[in-house]
Formats: sequence, structure tokens, C-alpha cells
Amino acid sequence: MHTNIAAEFTSVRNHNERAVFNAVALQADHHPGLADDPELLADVACVALNRLPARYIRHEVDYVFYLSDRERDQSERLLHEAVEYAFGFVQARIAMRARG
Repeated sequence: MHTNIAAEFTSVRNHNERAVFNAVALQADHHPGLADDPELLADVACVALNRLPARYIRHEVDYVFYLSDRERDQSERLLHEAVEYAFGFVQARIAMRARG
């Protein structure tokens, strides 16, 4: 592969990763059983990301520029729902393991 092209690919990322990581960090304190365990918070982030469509960007402005207000609002709603679901899912798995 041409060196310049490979260098450009390193700037490609999924916009939802940073958004999910931030949302998980902000909501962690509301989930005391998970808040102090980075491994479980990473599990929450993985579950949430798997529920969201990938939104690949190179620069944050790309995301803002190419989405309509309606699409941005829907994306934020989906993000919130995915993170809430993920916290519940991970907590339920912990409870199941504790019983079993």
C-alpha cells in the first residue's frame, strides 16, 4: 500500500466511540456497582457501541457538517438509549453470575 494512503487511514475513526466513552463516564456514578470497575465500564461501552450504527469520520466537523439537525437529534437519542441499555445489560449479567 502506498505510504501516504496508509497514513491517511489512521485518521479514520468511529464517531460513536468517543461519544459512548463520554456518556459512560458521565453516567457511571449513577451505577455504583459498576462505577469503580474500569473493566465493567469498558464492557458497558462495548455493549452500547454494538447497538449503534458505525459513523466513521476523519474530523469532528465532518460529523456535524453532514448530518441534519433531525439526524443529529436521533443519533443523540440512540446513543442515550444504547448506553442505558448497556448499563442494565452488564448489571443483569453480574447479578446472574452472583446467583449462579
